[in-house]
Amino acid sequence: MRGAVDLSSLRNRPDPAEPRAAGGSASSALVRDVTDATFGEVLELSRTVPVVVDLWAEWCGPCKQLSPILEKVVTELGGRIVLAKVDVDANPQLAQGFRAQSIPMVVALLAGQPVPLFQGAVPEQQVREVFAQLLQAAAQNGVTGTITPEDAPDDDVAESEPALPPAHAEAYAAIEAGDYERAARAYEAAITENPGDADAKAGLAQVQLLLRVQGADLQQARAAAADAPTDVDAQLLVADLDVAGGHVDDAFARLLELFSQLAGDDRAPVRARLVELFQVVGDADPRVIRARARLASLLF
Repeated sequence: MRGAVDLSSLRNRPDPAEPRAAGGSASSALVRDVTDATFGEVLELSRTVPVVVDLWAEWCGPCKQLSPILEKVVTELGGRIVLAKVDVDANPQLAQGFRAQSIPMVVALLAGQPVPLFQGAVPEQQVREVFAQLLQAAAQNGVTGTITPEDAPDDDVAESEPALPPAHAEAYAAIEAGDYERAARAYEAAITENPGDADAKAGLAQVQLLLRVQGADLQQARAAAADAPTDVDAQLLVADLDVAGGHVDDAFARLLELFSQLAGDDRAPVRARLVELFQVVGDADPRVIRARARLASLLF
């Protein structure tokens, strides 16, 4: 999971025998239909150019108002943003992964990390403003590529992606089985084999978070934290639960406030947990960028 989205479950490798996205107007390089099977392609593409994900359905009236606006603005940006359209009825895995409780829902992907943008049909001017902010965030994180018509996917060729490394495959299988301890061991093995494996480090941070919150009661944890504002363990647990539930800003604010109240060695576990949660959410996420800047100001 990255923030509110479980990217490990969304990164399924496509079946070469499964057809590519079909139908609709999303057939160009800049505006693409995406399925549960082909989502990995745009996830990787987001490391080069920002990808805006439009979660919609045929029966959704506001979706039909918003989608043409998104397509128009993306087209006018000339390849600086790619639009990925997801029919939530036909792609339940993506709908669940993005927690699309209401549609239309629009999320950005920056370097593989999700950034919530807005829900509901919004005016064209607001779309332009949000996309301008997205491009600024992308530039700050080195995602500055562009897409040309020659980059469009070839619908006549179904290419399979390389197989996952054995340790990653083992971790994914363990996550699907709910065995987070086995997943953690698999990711640790991947890091031992390749200390520079960023995906394995992020995966390890994610499953360690899931292990920490497993069986925890949010209300009880909040009550305990309220009774002991400087109890580090109590505050860390609530922050973990907040990130696991998608309340990322709340988690960071809690830990940064606690960090500011502590001194010396007492700060160490709070800083360590913040750094770990930054990795869970993703370094490209604007919420992480803001929290990291605040942490740096408290340190120096």
